[in-house]
Amino acid sequence: MELAFERRGSGPPLILVHGIGHHWQAWLPVMDRLAASRDVIAVDLPGFGRSPGLPAGTPYTAESLADAVESFCAMLDVREPHVAGNSLGGYIALELASRGVVRTATAISPAGFWSRTELLWCQGVLRAMRASAVSRVHATAQSETAVAGALSRLLAAEPVTFLGAGLFVAHPSRLGSVALAAATEALATSSGFDETLDSFTGMLPPAPPKSPITIAWGAHDRLLLRRQAVRAARWSGQRVKLLTDCGHVPMSDDPELVAGVIIEGSDPRSPA
Repeated sequence: MELAFERRGSGPPLILVHGIGHHWQAWLPVMDRLAASRDVIAVDLPGFGRSPGLPAGTPYTAESLADAVESFCAMLDVREPHVAGNSLGGYIALELASRGVVRTATAISPAGFWSRTELLWCQGVLRAMRASAVSRVHATAQSETAVAGALSRLLAAEPVTFLGAGLFVAHPSRLGSVALAAATEALATSSGFDETLDSFTGMLPPAPPKSPITIAWGAHDRLLLRRQAVRAARWSGQRVKLLTDCGHVPMSDDPELVAGVIIEGSDPRSPA
């Protein structure tokens, strides 16, 4: 299916997949670093960012979103790409690896390795953040063209507390007000958000991977707590890389570290 995306660089193709309620711009802090040696394609999932929703009657689940990414790659004639994802995107990366349709997969704080209590915490935090975003967007703008400017002014005065950014990144100040404003709009306007979040209740780890995988976890992840990395390590049969001084969405916390993990995980010499 047709999805909104940003493409940069040259080399082996690398698909980047964001988390729930986010958009491709989540990868901006690392895109140019990756584009120096990869053909980087950062995509908006269906019902998120600027992408249209899934076809009527298609449920929003991690599997159906993975289907959409697989279809998108076929449309671009990108065969067996490397893929990296964060949060929900991390789960999708592992799902594509379990299908054997990607060369390698790098999953950063992937969803699906939670306990029941941890799942409820995740869903509760995300619902609260969504409600806050919707309320703020409706209160500060009456038209789409006014959203970015109004939110930028708001966030300049309240850069850390707005959206509870500290729950998602270790260093909110490194995001900047413009990025926070854009992320807020993306969260507030995600048509696929509610159904996708509800589907988390039935989410289990994917089938064993058929492609090489790398799993990394923010050492200061406050949404998907780092003890979930232990379960991910057991599932994968390998050690999980801890991203020092990084949160759940670590790209702005330490762009060089995150880009390095993805480059290493998407080494073109990795076996198919």
